[in-house]
Amino acid sequence: MTALGFLYPGHSAEDDYPRMEQMLGSDIRLQVVHTDIGEDAHRVDALLEMGSPKRLAAGVEELRLSGAEAVVWACTSASFVFGWEGAHDQVRALARAAGLPASSTSFAFAHAVREVGATRVAIAATYPEDVAGHFAAFLNAAGTEVVSTRGSGIITAAEVGTWGWEEVKAMALAGDHPDAEAVLLPDTALHTAAHVRALEKELGKPVLTANQVTVWEALRLATRRVNAPTLGALFTKEPLVQVKG
Repeated sequence: MTALGFLYPGHSAEDDYPRMEQMLGSDIRLQVVHTDIGEDAHRVDALLEMGSPKRLAAGVEELRLSGAEAVVWACTSASFVFGWEGAHDQVRALARAAGLPASSTSFAFAHAVREVGATRVAIAATYPEDVAGHFAAFLNAAGTEVVSTRGSGIITAAEVGTWGWEEVKAMALAGDHPDAEAVLLPDTALHTAAHVRALEKELGKPVLTANQVTVWEALRLATRRVNAPTLGALFTKEPLVQVKG
């Protein structure tokens, strides 16, 4: 049994995690602990407070007691708003508090982009444009070229959590770009676990979504690789092809 821990801000799309646990179909347990988000707003000052060390540290003990082998701060916006260096500081503080390997959804995206072999990406975000721009800057710092960024102007996670397939598909299609090798949907408040494969079929390229990459990152920290094609290209390990001479 591999137990993985997630600090999830508030309540929006946390049901993606038990759904993904079923999709993984393995001896993997996804333990979600909710953090107090303070003000529910995709606004830089509110996001900096949401991701502050004291708010993250408050949930750490429960995760430790759950037997988690790694912990991920399951929030994109309240990690990338700290900038490349600040996001590293955030994760280091979380690792110290938990005594476990730690990461965040923002770093999960940076690592997942490389995993699917993409160098140029498009961002299709729920956030206002200025917040989406911070994510683009974070990815640029990670060495990824962002060819387009599209925000949707949604202020609260509560509203994002009500979106269904049609809204998610429309946002992804509107945010795609012909030069992008992958499309990124960065918001853990957005329900996407059930939609990744359908989105990839619509767009014809890998789609990386916040809750999907967050789980993949926790598995990476725990040195586990799982083949789960229902979760898209990121979770699909191609079989080795033997060339006959």
